[in-house]
Amino acid sequence: MEDEIFKALSDPVRRKILEMLGSRDMSAGDIAAKFDITKPSISRHLAVLKASGLITDKRSGQRIIYSLNATSVRDIIRWFYESFGNIWMKR
Repeated sequence: MEDEIFKALSDPVRRKILEMLGSRDMSAGDIAAKFDITKPSISRHLAVLKASGLITDKRSGQRIIYSLNATSVRDIIRWFYESFGNIWMKR
């Protein structure tokens, strides 16, 4: 598992962004409107999430739309299950 993924998941703001993107694709402005932090801070959080591969982006006119990368999320879940699944099954 890549360290970037765990770094991305370590922050509560980034986890909340992932939850939001799990419901629908959003622009940076839409995401920023849900938080009481600056837009540059949101941009840094999005950059960390993108670098980890947890989200993707695409340009739509002048806006950038962010999406959850379901493949990466599925890989994390698989890794947790393969690494710790036997512990949960024993309890």
